[in-house]
Amino acid sequence: MKKQPIILLSCGHFEKDMLKLISNDITRAFHYPVVHKECSFELSKFYNPGRRQYDGNGILKMVADKSTPDALKTIGLFRVDFFIPILTYIFGQATLNGDVGIVSLFRLRNELYGLARNNDLQIERFRKVILHELGHTFGLIHCHNPVCVMRSSTYVEDIDQKKILFCQYCQDKLNNNLDRLLMVEE
Repeated sequence: MKKQPIILLSCGHFEKDMLKLISNDITRAFHYPVVHKECSFELSKFYNPGRRQYDGNGILKMVADKSTPDALKTIGLFRVDFFIPILTYIFGQATLNGDVGIVSLFRLRNELYGLARNNDLQIERFRKVILHELGHTFGLIHCHNPVCVMRSSTYVEDIDQKKILFCQYCQDKLNNNLDRLLMVEE
C-alpha cells in the first residue's frame, strides 16, 4: 500500500533548495513522502491592524479547511507574523494528533533582533520549527530535553539551542505512533 504524503503548502515564495532540505528532513524523521503544493490564500481577513500581525488560529483553521483527503499531514509555510490571543507571537502552530500545522519565517530573521542577516541560520530555524510542529501532529508534546527539537521555543535563541533531531524519548514515542499509524493504513 502506498503511503499518503505529507504536504508542504507554500503560501508565498520559498526557494526550491530550501524546500528540498525541508522535504529531506521530513522524510528522514517521519518516513513519509513529501509533496509540495502552492497556495494562494487571501490572508487579509486574518490581519489584526492593532497588532500588525496575522491570527494564527484563523490561518490554521483555513489550512485545515483547505487540506485534501489525500494528505496524511499538511504544513502551511508562510512569511507573515503570526500571533494567538494569549501570546505576543508564535513561530508556528499545529493541532496535537491532528492533520495540519502552520509555520512562518517572519520571526526567524536575525534582522528582527538587531543582528546581521544570516540566511543559513534562518533556514535552519525554519527546518526545526517545521519538524517541531509536525511532531505535534504525530502526537508529540513539548519535551524538557534542551536539545530536542520538541522543546518549547519562546525565543529564537531557544530554537538555536535545539538540534534538528528528536531526543531518544521523543523518537521512541514517535516510532510507536508511526507504527500504529502504519497498522491502521494496512
